[in-house]
Amino acid sequence: MTTLPHVLVVDDHLEIRELLKRFLEQHGYRVSCARDGREMRKLVAGHEFELIVLDLMLPGDDGLTLCRELRASSETPIIMLTAMGEETDRIIGLEMGADDYLPKPFNPRELLARMKAVLRRTSTRQEAVEIEAATCKFERWTLDLSRRELLDETGVVLSLSTAEFDLLKVFIERPQRVLSRDQLLDMARGREAQVFDRSIDTLVSRLRRKLELDAKNPQIIKTIWGGGYLFAAEVIHD
Repeated sequence: MTTLPHVLVVDDHLEIRELLKRFLEQHGYRVSCARDGREMRKLVAGHEFELIVLDLMLPGDDGLTLCRELRASSETPIIMLTAMGEETDRIIGLEMGADDYLPKPFNPRELLARMKAVLRRTSTRQEAVEIEAATCKFERWTLDLSRRELLDETGVVLSLSTAEFDLLKVFIERPQRVLSRDQLLDMARGREAQVFDRSIDTLVSRLRRKLELDAKNPQIIKTIWGGGYLFAAEVIHD
């Protein structure tokens, strides 16, 4: 039996807590609620949560303080709720370790979409192959992870942009797995990715032109129609 994801909503407004509890439970989540940091700490001490929705403006310790406290002892994903004009606080929240933010007032459906994206990123990071080696080899290529360089069989360095390297690293960590465009955007670009962003196709095309012997007949990065892309090459970790 699959356990439903357990979400903690921390907000001092009773109406918001009740609204989110009903809405998220309708969409397959278990939901606990806290109105301030004191209640949050009790719940966190006694339960494991897959995600925390944390309001910035709280009585007592504010959301930034609680975010810093949570991040010091936990990697549980955090989405912060902020007032519309508090851009500085949103930036500070992200720097303190929040995974995303949503300005109030918000549509619960947008919060749900952001939750799914954050949980998807977390899940795929946990499933990824841990790369401890300094280099990885595939086909005729060597990827130097510490130097962020790609070398051909003669040792010549092939220039990669930051986005190209990040996408190639995602593929290297997950060979022989079909990855959707949404997953690739989440893992390679995180919160910078925009809904309906098709730039992942452009990045894949650029990588193919650099990696493949014949970019029109790719053997390393294959398109899976209706699914996404698959890194088909065998990866050897040195």
